[in-house]
Amino acid sequence: MHVGLGLCFQSLDNKMSDADVYRFELGLARQAEPAGFDSIWTPEHHFSDYQMTPNVTQFLSWVAGQTKTIRLGTMVTVLPWHDPVRVAENFVLLDHLSEGRAIIGFGRGLGRVEFEGFRTPMGESRRRFTEYTQAILEGLESGVMRYDGELYKQPPTRLRPAPYASFRGRTFASAISPASIDLMARLGVGLMVIAQKPWAQVVEDLRAYRKRFLEINGCEAPKPILAVFVATHEDPAEAQRMRDVYIQRYARSTVEHYEFDNVGFADIEGYEYYSGLARNIAKHGLDKFNGFLGDLQVWGSPDEVVAKLKGYVDQLQAGGLLLLPSYGAMPNAEAQANYDLIARKIVPALKAHDVGGDLGVSYFSEHQYAAAE
Repeated sequence: MHVGLGLCFQSLDNKMSDADVYRFELGLARQAEPAGFDSIWTPEHHFSDYQMTPNVTQFLSWVAGQTKTIRLGTMVTVLPWHDPVRVAENFVLLDHLSEGRAIIGFGRGLGRVEFEGFRTPMGESRRRFTEYTQAILEGLESGVMRYDGELYKQPPTRLRPAPYASFRGRTFASAISPASIDLMARLGVGLMVIAQKPWAQVVEDLRAYRKRFLEINGCEAPKPILAVFVATHEDPAEAQRMRDVYIQRYARSTVEHYEFDNVGFADIEGYEYYSGLARNIAKHGLDKFNGFLGDLQVWGSPDEVVAKLKGYVDQLQAGGLLLLPSYGAMPNAEAQANYDLIARKIVPALKAHDVGGDLGVSYFSEHQYAAAE
């Protein structure tokens, strides 16, 4: 099974300077390839302490220069905040710099502070995401960006350098609402599951996605990627403390950043799903929802973590895992120890778990083989 490393560059509670956060997490990135991780991923966020990751492909280009084989993924690039031509150019260039190691992750965004900072109406995000994704995916295959939509109009424009290789099989999108999941099936891309919903509901969503994908595309859907925050320690009591302190602080930061308790989502086109979530929070309390988000993550001894993660993978029929070891104002020493134990005992056990393939490996290998010939 494919096992990736997720880095989120959180700077919470004034525990460290921004420079120290970057210095430490860049160090984790440097260690990832020898530690056995198959890929490195980071999300896109702006304007807050939640996650300081404003230019994902720039970071991944730096990683490409530090590594030889590890693949490079976005978790995710938020399309409504960007010019689609520049997004396509960024991914093409990253693919050339890394000789075909890029993996695309797309999303449409939820943070109000970020939409306001980019002067982009949230109510247009679903329509922009649909049009931008269609234009970018077509452009990455043809080498020409063109689109004539409601919100996005692009005259034919060549991408130079031309795309290094096809991105089919190595493109994923985050989706949480039913409408978004149906959209992903229609666009023919894989799903990235970032734990925010009950697992039973995720299973049902994936079942609907796979059925719809097969109906539309005439082939089986790609296996999803699952991103999980992990806390592990040889002492289960210490792992529980890490859950109660750091995983819970991460969960609270997510609620704060995304305003999951904001019932005003009901008035924004495309975000109606989140208004229902806000009503549930109002009914049951914010602390209970924070605990729910925390419980979706994984903690325990290395053996316990491996068993839980394998269970999630089998339940969701996932093809890969992205493990995040540093978050929630975790001190550097504890984050490094968490990372080291994950790399030493959890990554090898997960990589030995056969799920019937890897993420984008056929396209990557075929291109490398052709280049070698």
